Order: sequence, then structure tokens, then C-alpha cells
Amino acid sequence: MKKYSLLSLASTGFSKRNWPQAWGSRPLQDAYDVVIVGGGGHGLATAYYLRKNHGIRKVAVLEKGWIGGGNTGRNTTVVRSNYLFAESTQFYEHSVKLYEGLARELNYNIMFSQRGMLTLAHSRHDLDAQRRWANAMRLHGVDSDLLDRSQVSQLAPALDCSPQARLPVLGGFIQRRAGTVRHDAVAWGYARAADALGVDIIQNCEVTGFEVGADGVQALKTNRGTIKAGKVGLAVAGHSTMMADMLGFRLPITSYPLQAFVSEPLKPVLDTVVLSPASGLYVSQSDKGELVVGGGLDLYASYAQRGNLATVEQVLRGLVTLFPSFSRLRMMRQWAGIVDVVHDSTPVLGRSPVPNVYLNCGWGTGGFKAIPGGGWCFAHTIAKDEPHPLTAAFGLDRFARGALIDETAASGIAH
Repeated sequence: MKKYSLLSLASTGFSKRNWPQAWGSRPLQDAYDVVIVGGGGHGLATAYYLRKNHGIRKVAVLEKGWIGGGNTGRNTTVVRSNYLFAESTQFYEHSVKLYEGLARELNYNIMFSQRGMLTLAHSRHDLDAQRRWANAMRLHGVDSDLLDRSQVSQLAPALDCSPQARLPVLGGFIQRRAGTVRHDAVAWGYARAADALGVDIIQNCEVTGFEVGADGVQALKTNRGTIKAGKVGLAVAGHSTMMADMLGFRLPITSYPLQAFVSEPLKPVLDTVVLSPASGLYVSQSDKGELVVGGGLDLYASYAQRGNLATVEQVLRGLVTLFPSFSRLRMMRQWAGIVDVVHDSTPVLGRSPVPNVYLNCGWGTGGFKAIPGGGWCFAHTIAKDEPHPLTAAFGLDRFARGALIDETAASGIAH
């Protein structure tokens, strides 16, 4: 793997040589120890940690389209660990810590900007709930600071904190180590590092079925032939139920479109991520100056990567309510990802009803921030056939036991 550095950048740039291909295109083999279905961030991270942490040699990632072309490249790039319950907080904090060292580990600039995430309080009830939320985070060892209205105003001057504001701001709380990451760089960085360790990354390879025996999946049927596999990991986000249908079981998942928008570029005006649960809006400013805006789900089940106008209007209404000075801003792009939502807004990570098939799904709107932690723990689960301690509570069996972890509020938007 070519070492990226300032010297290599200058050398290649001035010499006008072409950059070498970041990851290879190896031929598909007949059999693997582990096959990961899904070439997004979670699938690539899992393959990387299977090889690096557990020494499994024959690992393949099968991707129907191109790597990072699904939800990894269709989100609003926010990374945080401001959850309420211990199980969630400890897992997402592990993921944030991995993000903090990821650029150095992968030798790839993922552009992690820890500018903080500010959650607004619009009522006395919000203030009370956020006190308990921030204190719970501190008890779990995660940074959080309560802010009054003047501190919120100093942090986000463009926010309408006046007494006449249509949506009053009474305060909020912030996790200062939260921030944003260049989303496709995460997929590219993991792909490059996994390829260097010998993982086969097979793009344009669609799984069309499974050959299942008494001991589980024997082989995967794809549009490029049949592949034998010792173990199979499913990391296909919003299309998890389609894989489950092929394997003959059901998942407690409903897939919805989730839209996001990017504005025309502005001069620096917003130096933190702002979330307003009451308006269903979250917004940050990218390094290029664009506002990156997200909101609630399109509340109908669909696999279509587009959304409806009513949701666009609702989200942008929230934006101009909170930031009246943005009212003449023009939106440049809009897109939707397909998110896999479960009843308690907590992921499913563990064994499936088929013996040698493992599930990484149910992330809802929070999959991107969990990529390093999800890959780390999913690789452990597959390699050792037992859940990682950080994700032991995330198994599918919690729906049978009634041991749900209701993180609906901490997921950030209305589900």
C-alpha cells in the first residue's frame, strides 16, 4: 500500500504521474472463509478488522453497485455518542474513539472535524430532559455540557435566540467531541486498508440467493457465479429484509427513505452541528461552505432513493424558522438513503436464525457514526461466534425477551 504523506503528494503532483489505484480488482474466488454482503462502511470495516484483529485470511466483500454508493455516501456525516442508555453510550463512544485515530490507522485523511454537536432545548420540558440526558452521559464517561441561551447564542450566532423567535431557544447541551467526517473517505480508507491486507473487494456483484443446508449457508448465488462460504455477514442496511427473505426468516425492520440537502456555499457561518428535535432539523456547514441539512423520515415504507416534497418543505421550514437569515439560501442538491428502522431505534448486531449467518442492521438514521465500532464488534462476533461485550445487548433475541433499548430520542429525529 502506497504511503500517503505530504512528500508523496508533492512528488506525485509535480512529477505529473498518475496516482496508483487505491485498491485492487482481484478475481472472484470459488470459496472464502467469510463473505461480507454489502460494500458500505460497515461491510468494509468488518472485513478490515476480520483480517487485522482476527487473522482470517480468505475474506471477500460483495457489493451490488460500487463501494460506498449506498447509505455511507448518502448521509449527513455526523459522528457523536450522545446516547442515553449505558449500552448505547458505551458502544457509540467506542466508535467515536476509533474515529479519533482512524486517519492515522488507515493512513487516509477522513477529515474528522470535532466541532461539537449542539442539541437545542425549546421548552422547560426539554431543559429538564436534557439535564437528565447530559448527566447520564457523564455517568457513562462521555463529555457533555449544559448551556444556557446566551451560551447557545455565542456558539451559533446565526441562530435566532431572540425573545421574539418563532421557536424559542431556552438553552441546550453539547457534546464537544462530536463532529463531522468526510463520508466517502471512510469507505475509501477502509477499502484501501482492507485490500492491502488481502481482502477481495468485488464490486458489481449482486447476491441473488443462498444455498442453505442443515449447518447453514453453504454458498451464495450471485450474478457472477456461485461462491462457497464458511460464514456470511450481512451489512446491507435498508435492504436487510430482502436478504432475510432469501434466507427464509423475517426481521423486525421497516425501511424508509431519509432525505438530506446541500445548499449553495456560504462564508463560514456555523461552526457546530445544530440539532433541533422540536423542528425535526439538523444542520452543519461543510468545509466547502455548503450547509448540510437533514430532517425526519419520509413516513412511508420504500426502497426508492428519493423523497417527497412534503418532507422537503417541512425540513426547510424548520431551517428558516431557526435561522431566518438563511431564508434566501438556495439548495443545490437533494438525495435520500434507505434506512432500516427497528422499534427501539437500536441496531441489530449478532447471530441470525441461520447458524452461520450474522446480522449487522437496524441502524436507522445512525449507521454512519457507528461504522468503526460496528465493524470492530461485528468482526469479533463473526470470528468468535459470540457477541462482542459492547454489543451483547443488540442481539435479535431482545425482541423475543422484551429487553428493548429505547433510544428514539437520542436517535436525533422523529421515527
